[in-house]
Amino acid sequence: MDDDLLSRLRRFHTDSFPAYQATFRTLVREGQHPNTLFIGCSDSRVLPHLLTGAGPGELFLVRNVGGFVPPFDGSTGYHGTAAAIEFATLNLAVQRIVVCGHSHCGAIRALYDEPNDEAHHLKAWLNLGKDAMLSVADPSPEALRRTEQRAVVLQLERLMDYPMVRRRVEQKRLTLHGWHYVIEDGQVDVFDVQRGQFIASSESAHSGTGPYPDPPADTGLPTIAPGAP
Repeated sequence: MDDDLLSRLRRFHTDSFPAYQATFRTLVREGQHPNTLFIGCSDSRVLPHLLTGAGPGELFLVRNVGGFVPPFDGSTGYHGTAAAIEFATLNLAVQRIVVCGHSHCGAIRALYDEPNDEAHHLKAWLNLGKDAMLSVADPSPEALRRTEQRAVVLQLERLMDYPMVRRRVEQKRLTLHGWHYVIEDGQVDVFDVQRGQFIASSESAHSGTGPYPDPPADTGLPTIAPGAP
């Protein structure tokens, strides 16, 4: 039986790597300095480097089921996503954090279904998306789309509970961006906090704002405007 993965590794080394060899050697010599933390779903159809046109060293990636952000509760344990957020802000000093949801998200669909009995960790993890759910038993495609977008905003709000994130946002050293990628259209809709809705990137004047672009010290977290997704 042919080993397809081995063949791909060899093709990378002989065909793809030479074009980037100098770039990788520089990144090893000088270290990585990505300007963006990209938090997205593990879905195989979401390709961050393809979406953003980024090259080696530009994105610090966090992928998990649903692209969820766990709350900052000060607890200890194996919190991979929380650790990545802390590392990206404190050690790498990224300038942007993107939370990217997408259409036809299996994690969002699973919020309305009963998970497999063996999926103990998945059941607990999906609780991070519960607050984005709508009051419907059998969600329509439109309801699922709205839930996907609401989940993105929910993660932006949670990010602001991380002290190092909030501090840098308020110091205007860090910006947060909420995206919803419509896979079948190749369109990324970006969250506009002032309008309380997602806007097609082809029509937007910015790459997303949130939780607020110019925060006073006593401002609370944003909510989606009534009637918005």
